[in-house]
Amino acid sequence: MIDPITTEIIRCALLQAAEDMNTTLIRSSYTPVIYEAKDCAVALLDADHNVLGQSSGLPIFLGNLEVCTRETERLHGRDVWREGDVWLLNDSYIGGTHLNDVTVYGPIFAGGELAGFAASRAHWLDVGSKDPGGSMDSTSIFQEGLRLGPVKVYAGGEPCLDLHEVIARNVRFPHATLGDLRAQISCARTGQRRLTEIVSRWGVPTVLAARDQIFAQTEALERAAVAAIPDGVYRAAGFLDNDGIDLGTPLRVGVTVTVSGSSMEVDLTDCADQATGPVNCGAAQAVAAVRVGYKLLVSGDVPLNGGSFRPLSVATRPGSMLAAESPAACQYYYSHLGLLIDLVVAALAPVLPDKAAAASYGDSMIVQFTGTDPRTGKLYVSQEATVGGWGAWEGGDGETCLINNVNGALRDMPIEVLETLFPVRVTRYEIRPSTGGAGRWRGGNGVVREYEFQGDTSLSLWFERSVTPAWGLAGGSAGAPPRVTLDPGGPDERELLKVNALPVPAGTVLRCESGGGGGYGPPADRSPEAVADDLAQGMTGA
Repeated sequence: MIDPITTEIIRCALLQAAEDMNTTLIRSSYTPVIYEAKDCAVALLDADHNVLGQSSGLPIFLGNLEVCTRETERLHGRDVWREGDVWLLNDSYIGGTHLNDVTVYGPIFAGGELAGFAASRAHWLDVGSKDPGGSMDSTSIFQEGLRLGPVKVYAGGEPCLDLHEVIARNVRFPHATLGDLRAQISCARTGQRRLTEIVSRWGVPTVLAARDQIFAQTEALERAAVAAIPDGVYRAAGFLDNDGIDLGTPLRVGVTVTVSGSSMEVDLTDCADQATGPVNCGAAQAVAAVRVGYKLLVSGDVPLNGGSFRPLSVATRPGSMLAAESPAACQYYYSHLGLLIDLVVAALAPVLPDKAAAASYGDSMIVQFTGTDPRTGKLYVSQEATVGGWGAWEGGDGETCLINNVNGALRDMPIEVLETLFPVRVTRYEIRPSTGGAGRWRGGNGVVREYEFQGDTSLSLWFERSVTPAWGLAGGSAGAPPRVTLDPGGPDERELLKVNALPVPAGTVLRCESGGGGGYGPPADRSPEAVADDLAQGMTGA
């Protein structure tokens, strides 16, 4: 038995330990994609690989960092864990994401016994793919860079220098890459210290009792929320624009949600086969996306832990786009996951109208440019996500200029940082009016962001959701799709959404316009006061 006050103190201590880990990682990292954009997430796990605490970060990694520790144990046995060891893994078919997302994790011992694990996942700027930073037109995992894991990067507290050397020789930015690796190792060390301190203060039996109580409380809350949903089978479907290779073929993503009592099953087998282009992911990432959609509707106010998803099961189809197998390319795995999250919400919207929101602009809308910086003569890579409009809901307009729900705590790159680090000027950054779907509550608007390249540049783009733009709910209209224009108003003006390593001369302007969110409710029901306010704020055209 354990009293509720002690349980709550330990709960908060575990969550704060995860936040401390995240702070260590961000402040120690070498590349702006981590220290500015915060493309990372961390978790503290128990000895059975259940989440004790997970920091704010990318929701798409929701509850799936433990996949890496479980797989390591499955491959090497329970006795593989040794004090002072740190492991690394980035295999897309295990972790589910692209090779740039590297998971670093280590066991935690207390009193000579395995007490848990500390894990982080962070985006490395370059892992040696055929194009710097990553390729928008890869057709095989073997074009996407160095694929590792699970392998030790530290053994018994000492660095495995041979592996560090392998990494350094296979990436374009060895100094920064090894710096980010060390930041993740420091993150793991922070987690080890924090969990050891918690165990030392309260003792193993008390911490385990608190853990069991926390998991049980969470499961009870989750099951009660699921049980409140009417039993039934609910469906939704949408399409990706294409796979980046065959630009004329949309790819289906279908979702079937079955609610039975206090259990929910989400079936993802009705989706396209794994594609030629890089829009595939490992099954672990599809499960994580479903968990995001589930959390948005069912239990968003309940902190994540090992009891969170006990009512939820997810079925995938091996060899499909959502459960890809080697040698499928996985570089842009998150396009269908953003769509999947919105589809889980859309499927349940008829029975959860007070919780469901219309679709968001959905995708990360990646702008990547690379080249030789004329100021320094050195190779650079800039990669950033673009914000856009979220869907409206019953009682409120959608948010304008927000990062997509795949990325959560990730940030768009500040203009000052971008212009300082890279040979580019941001000449325009503003709300894109009238892009949110009309409705009693309108969808959020996208943005317009213009870049003027100060040197010859190799440009890559991945903009999505033009075939299935952000749909409305309850009679609301869809949001506007994205639009990208190269050399707007110039002699070489052209529109494009996806391109890989396109040579662009210095002085060229790139205009990126992200999409808006869907509206909610009939547009005719919007109050005159709200319409006047929209016009006054420039949210809609005159």
